[in-house]
Amino acid sequence: MRIEVKTPEFSESVHKGTLLEWRKQPGEQVARDEVLAEVETDKVILEVAAPADGWLAEIRVPAGAEVQADEVLAILETEATAGVSAPQPQQAATEAELSSAAPPAAPQPLAPAEPEVTTQAMTPAETGPAQPCAPERRERRVPMTRLRQRIAERLVEAQHTAAILTTFNEIDMSPVQALRRRYQERFQQEHGVKLGLMSFFVKAACLALKEYPIVNARVDGRDIVYHDYCDIGIAVSSERGLVVPVLRDAEHLSFADIERRIDDFVQRANALKLTIEELEGGTFTISNGGIFGSLLSTPILNPPQSAVLGLHRIQDRPVAVDGQVVIRPMMYVALSYDHRIIDGREAVSFLRSIKESLEDPARLLLEL
Repeated sequence: MRIEVKTPEFSESVHKGTLLEWRKQPGEQVARDEVLAEVETDKVILEVAAPADGWLAEIRVPAGAEVQADEVLAILETEATAGVSAPQPQQAATEAELSSAAPPAAPQPLAPAEPEVTTQAMTPAETGPAQPCAPERRERRVPMTRLRQRIAERLVEAQHTAAILTTFNEIDMSPVQALRRRYQERFQQEHGVKLGLMSFFVKAACLALKEYPIVNARVDGRDIVYHDYCDIGIAVSSERGLVVPVLRDAEHLSFADIERRIDDFVQRANALKLTIEELEGGTFTISNGGIFGSLLSTPILNPPQSAVLGLHRIQDRPVAVDGQVVIRPMMYVALSYDHRIIDGREAVSFLRSIKESLEDPARLLLEL
């Protein structure tokens, strides 16, 4: 029985994909649900699984080709027809077969033998100094992955469709660090996950978005669409590029819930296991360049969102506190926003709200 192996269903926002390397070749046996190949879309990697036990009879779409949803990629044979077994991969000729084969005929006519010429080695003085070899210069052309193509398109789209402006502030992280040191061990024992920094910023962002809802809105033609919920995108770096899975209804999540979900996002992003649904939507994004050592940057909007919060490296710096110069762990934060709907007053006030929440973490627990 012959069964068609088809491309997995895409979401409404994904129309095409690229077929990656085949893991099986014609004639090889496969098991039901075994991964035969993968399809890369501009958001996730989708697995092409065998629909039944059998053997791969035919590959119709080569690796590297562009595919659409529900397209036939290969043919699977679930049982051999009468008297015919599954084809086997081609075997190399045996030594006996090679020895029994007729030797190739000698080429005709034979070229006349060249007269023997005696040469004499030359000394370095006669040959001159050795010339240094020029360094080898190479260029490589590698096609962008579909994910990288989509990232490039969205970044250019953001620059061309929004009036992007960035405002900055700095946060004294010592209260948060003290809180983490005090409760880290107990938190980890109780919840099975570490208490990181991102949960504090997510909670602070949710409070600030509630106070300044325009930062959580988006432009749709001549309308402003407000969101009465906080779907926070968390920028995660993976081997194939930056992805932004979304924490749905983040305002209702506990610190432990946020940390567990972010940890799960990171692991599945590296394993290319995030789903399309987890990457779609989002009303606001947080990007932490500090994990790579960035001290200051201007993050780019994630369309159609109107704002993105950029976090940076925590660095001990001298600051003035109550008229005294002290050393404190400081972090620069940046808010890039769409100036078409967000005024400077609202953007600066939003970022100040983030600062106040982080410098007094009790506000996050009391939602003040």
